[in-house]
Amino acid sequence: MLKIVICVKQVPDTTEVRIDPETNTLIREGVPAIVNPFDAHATQAAQHLKAKYGAHLTVLSMGPPQAVEAIKKCVSMGADRGILLSDRAFAGADTWATSYALTAGLRRQAVYVIVRK
Repeated sequence: MLKIVICVKQVPDTTEVRIDPETNTLIREGVPAIVNPFDAHATQAAQHLKAKYGAHLTVLSMGPPQAVEAIKKCVSMGADRGILLSDRAFAGADTWATSYALTAGLRRQAVYVIVRK
């Protein structure tokens, strides 16, 4: 059986993002979080492959407990399973640490990911 895994991320809704004029940083308070739009498109595309080939679709994310909402959204879009890697030890993780944790999550699930251009 074809197995598809999509790494998804919860991000602030870009239509409501504001910038603090003094610090030039995002103001996240009061801004709803959504699934990264590109990840949502990938989930839709994978849903079509799932329907065509009988695949099993898993979404994987790393983040705080509230990121479970992004997982739930992808499951409502047709994913069979969602996995959230969440631990205080991940706080402040850079891209390398995040990639390492997601890779470990993929290996733990015995899933192979193939990326083609």
